Amino acid sequence: MALEQQNHIPPKRFTTDYPVIDTDPYWLRAFRYARPSDWAYGAGMASIAPIFMLTNERYAPSFAGKGAFPPVLRLSVATGIVAGLGLVYQSSCLRFMGWEENAREVEMDMREMVDKVKKGQPLYGETELSPYLQGIAARNSRYSSLMFHIIPMMNWVNHNQHGVDTAKYYQQAERELEAEKQSR
Repeated sequence: MALEQQNHIPPKRFTTDYPVIDTDPYWLRAFRYARPSDWAYGAGMASIAPIFMLTNERYAPSFAGKGAFPPVLRLSVATGIVAGLGLVYQSSCLRFMGWEENAREVEMDMREMVDKVKKGQPLYGETELSPYLQGIAARNSRYSSLMFHIIPMMNWVNHNQHGVDTAKYYQQAERELEAEKQSR
């Protein structure tokens, strides 16, 4: 147990204007919490590369032959999709970390986590990793969304180190259960 406690390194605390929800959100959770405006921004970014390639071929043709342009266009579409998804993920993560306005996400997070507490489920999902490996996973992916444009890395592991005090979820669940009990 002492070894496990030694390996828990708390995340660096930043001063933010908004509440911190999670310093290392699971990739699926980040996409679930993304706003429609994030998806629109991502779709716009995804369309830039193919539009550029089509426009460039129209006004400054490469004359490379019939078979040369389609693979390049497919590559630009794939590159655009990866860039668009990266922007969606990064925008959502900035809200999780409290660096952008996140009132909607705070509400969604509280509802999701309180429901998990009421059902007796683990807050951050099931995992087969030891606490030591969970710590390694957390340290490798925490704040990785800030450098997503350089190293596209996300949190792919359910772990218990998210940089927030989870007692608030349990306290809210107790209040709601008490209110339900009194209303009966």
